[in-house]
Amino acid sequence: MAPRDGAAPIIIKRKKVVAGGGHHGGAWKVAYADFVTAMMAFFLLMWLLNATTEKQRKGIADYFNPTVPINRISGGGEGAFGGDSVFSEDQIAQSGTGATSQRPSEERQARGQSGTESDKPDAEDGKFDEVQKKIDEALMGIGGESMVSEQMARHIVTRVTDEGLIVEFFDLENEPLFEGDTAVPTRITTEIAGMLSRVFGLVDNKVAVNGHLRSYPEILKANPVWDLSTARAQQFRLMLGAANFPANRVQRVTGFADQQPAVKNPMALRNNRLELILLRSKL
Repeated sequence: MAPRDGAAPIIIKRKKVVAGGGHHGGAWKVAYADFVTAMMAFFLLMWLLNATTEKQRKGIADYFNPTVPINRISGGGEGAFGGDSVFSEDQIAQSGTGATSQRPSEERQARGQSGTESDKPDAEDGKFDEVQKKIDEALMGIGGESMVSEQMARHIVTRVTDEGLIVEFFDLENEPLFEGDTAVPTRITTEIAGMLSRVFGLVDNKVAVNGHLRSYPEILKANPVWDLSTARAQQFRLMLGAANFPANRVQRVTGFADQQPAVKNPMALRNNRLELILLRSKL
């Protein structure tokens, strides 16, 4: 049948339906943001672990976990430690025995709030200060003539540590303490041994002798640093004895090889040195 004149054409419109929910509402963006945040926190943690000291890390941990010390050490008696905390020895104040046991050993002795405090060191420090003053007066000539000549003074430095008073003497250019790579002392070392025997003879504290060496090239078939540092320390002990220093006052003799350099360059001549330590305790 022919279309009627003037009738509008029929248009069929087909709508295309897309399945799958389109952009899913953007939930993936939230998940990705969480992932990036977590990665940033992880790398920040790694950086902090690498860039801070042990004391700084402890301070950061304490900041995020503030606790009252008494809460950390007061148990009910039925815990894994029978009422004690793993922090007990570090946190109990110094009073009486000052520890969780009635007769604590030195290793388990309570050290107060900071973990380092004690009643004993005050008196011992006072006594050692007197000892140090006496040694300083002898070395530097305070109130009298110094026992150290100008030539010896160029080789010697002193410092005080937790261990005691350290008198360190070292090689200088063209003025070594020992001949070559041997344990044969030079004249200046003999003079230093005699001087230190007289100076340290003014007190009764025990002493220790440490030997240190510079690093040698790694291509050497037999690296002598361990044997040589020990041999030099032993030789100096014998030199002290020859200078009438009591042998029973030497508590230990140690060779440290090249493990504790005095300067940044491990092969520097300055690392060839000996240390005579006046120990704090007489025991």
